[in-house]
Amino acid sequence: MDSGPKENSDLIKANGKPNHEEPRGPPDGGIRAYSVMVASFVINGLVFGVINSYSVVYPVLQANLEKQGVSNSESRAALVGALSMGTTFFLSPLSGVLTGVLGLRLTAILGGIISCTAMLLSSFFVYNVGVLCFTYGFMFGLGASFSYTPSLAILGHYFRKRLAFVNGIVCVGSSIFTVIMPPFMEYIIENHGLAWLCRLLALLTSGAAICGFIFKPSPSMVVKKVREDDSWKSLLKSIINVQIWKNKKYRFWALSMPIALFGYFVPYVHIKKLIESNFVDVNTNLPLQCIAFTSGMGRLMFGFLGDRPGIDKILLQQISFYVIGTLTIILPFVTNFGLLIAIALGMGIFDGAFIALMGPIAFGLCGGANAAQAIGCMLGLAALPLSVGPPVAGYLYSLNDSYVLPFVLAGISPLIGSTLMFAIRFIKTPSNDDTNRPASSGVDKPGLLLRNGAANQQTNL
Repeated sequence: MDSGPKENSDLIKANGKPNHEEPRGPPDGGIRAYSVMVASFVINGLVFGVINSYSVVYPVLQANLEKQGVSNSESRAALVGALSMGTTFFLSPLSGVLTGVLGLRLTAILGGIISCTAMLLSSFFVYNVGVLCFTYGFMFGLGASFSYTPSLAILGHYFRKRLAFVNGIVCVGSSIFTVIMPPFMEYIIENHGLAWLCRLLALLTSGAAICGFIFKPSPSMVVKKVREDDSWKSLLKSIINVQIWKNKKYRFWALSMPIALFGYFVPYVHIKKLIESNFVDVNTNLPLQCIAFTSGMGRLMFGFLGDRPGIDKILLQQISFYVIGTLTIILPFVTNFGLLIAIALGMGIFDGAFIALMGPIAFGLCGGANAAQAIGCMLGLAALPLSVGPPVAGYLYSLNDSYVLPFVLAGISPLIGSTLMFAIRFIKTPSNDDTNRPASSGVDKPGLLLRNGAANQQTNL
């Protein structure tokens, strides 16, 4: 038995379950533990701060395309930001598997390097949207996915008793950075141009690679080494997991989510242009900042509520989709800026609810051993509609120079998706269906710890 911590394929048993013994358990404190928490907070903030603030970049790209006489400038400019979000989600299963091969630290460092390189390359092609779709869109999303997954998985190595609270702090990082990033990005664009913004974002995202160096498995973890051939067999099983798809309740949930998320990213991309079209002399970044601020509050509040006994988590998520959809439909009809701010605050609260409940729902449907893969597969399915929604909204806007139809359709999709989830209540759970029973281990508590090969992981955006 090796005495030091491992973070490679040795962490996976032949049966696909984590292969570690924890005589002392996670430290739940100390300088290294809190350093890991801060590093995870920063990575979450950098990744989604850049992605969620794309509405600042979108009008600049759209105006450049319009000057060049490019048709469908709205949808083409929107595609860049949509690809970054879609790729981050689409590659979630791959990044989870990669942490079992390279380890948490190397995967996070690699992700930071790719993200930094993507932004640096983007600075030389700010007038070529085709190249930006690859660099700012796909390549940055690839790096973001590789950084994001380890930033969540490493928390299980250092926290158990305080994991829920620490995970809440970490996932709020994306909300705080989304509040800070838009005015910063707008200032750089107005004073130095889009090229220099990309260079500064490259410098900032290099911080993800630096934070990755901190992601060393806890010294308290004692790992038993297994044969390499067994590890690779287990890795193959972790990639192809058909067990979760035998669960009818999970199937309905996982297939309803992409429909609900079709219009999810539309406000993040188009809300600034919507405000510029309907209002004058107002802070065009304020509504997006309001969404981000209250989203952080919603993640903490609904995450705590979702852990309470007797709470129907799927129903809470349905309610959040109904509210988000309704408020999205109302947005283009609002003529009072104060009312629009109030709507943005409400959207943020329930956006946080939707995000915070994904992990606990996956745990309840598939059990602790399969929950991380269940989340990864669901996000992979949702990647395409997430990517397609904003370009479609941009194309519809170009047809009649109005955001009414794009935002109405974006709001209808979560209403449909949440309605389809009612079918889950009519499915009886077979008594011998292991995928429907959460693991009985004291470590695996709903909404706290999700196991995925080499690492325990709480999944939030």
